[in-house]
Amino acid sequence: MDLSSINPILLLASLMVAATPILLAAIGELVVERAGVLNLGVEGMMITGAVCGFVVAVSTGSPWLGFIGAAVGGAFLALLFGILTQYLLSNQVATGLALTLFGLGLSALIGQGYIGIKAPSFPDWHIPLLGDIPIIGPIVFQHDPMVYVGLILVAATWWFLHKTQGGLVLRAVGENHDAAHALGYKVTRIRILAIMFGGACAGLGGAYLSLVRVPQWTEGMTAGAGWIALAIVVFAGWKPWRLLLGAYLFGGMTVLQLNLQAAGLAIPVEYLSMSPYIATIVVLVIMSAGRAPGSLGRIFHASR
Repeated sequence: MDLSSINPILLLASLMVAATPILLAAIGELVVERAGVLNLGVEGMMITGAVCGFVVAVSTGSPWLGFIGAAVGGAFLALLFGILTQYLLSNQVATGLALTLFGLGLSALIGQGYIGIKAPSFPDWHIPLLGDIPIIGPIVFQHDPMVYVGLILVAATWWFLHKTQGGLVLRAVGENHDAAHALGYKVTRIRILAIMFGGACAGLGGAYLSLVRVPQWTEGMTAGAGWIALAIVVFAGWKPWRLLLGAYLFGGMTVLQLNLQAAGLAIPVEYLSMSPYIATIVVLVIMSAGRAPGSLGRIFHASR
């Protein structure tokens, strides 16, 4: 085993890239759950966003249009979930699971003709001056734009939830939808918008996999990323900054286990492959102190 082959600067830089799809999906699901809705279909929305983004990017030659297409695809799938759970009052857990299965099947169908095709290149940004700082520059300031979009989304979500009237209303709906309805707030409309935002973010996370990390379309390429995003939201206590830490922890463990495999560590590959999931859950459970929104997963009916 040769640990000297592991470059710590490259390891930390790769950590941010590996964490980005999880971070994008998780921050959207955090908003959904703060609104009192439990959507277990993150995996389905991510894989749908991955194939929609890839198809649009290949067809137009523009990765940016691909990300827009991915957000639209994820939001559309989320809208189906919203209609079923908020208007037809179906069970949120069952509908979310069905959404995942539907997304996996739909993406396989759409992506049949795109297997083996390379996505248009999405170059990294070399931020002037900052990117030239020793050690810190290559780690933080030489990534593709979507890495910074993820960080901006985390900051914007925290600001929205804690510093704006809209965020206060959304949290009120999540805590007690009956009281929010009695005060005159449109609970169903607020939740539909939150659900669509979550779907768009999940779609962006999926597109990041197919346009940046791989970059090509492979059936089932999310490989459980949606489920770990769900776990991070819960174990991070529904707090944006703690969620960022959880996503980076998962990304760091993912990159580290790949480097350890390459270095020839005498541990079965299967144990190394499952280590990111175990480490993320254990650490977040230890530090978890958040309380779930009071109306999370409960069906709202305006006539009550």
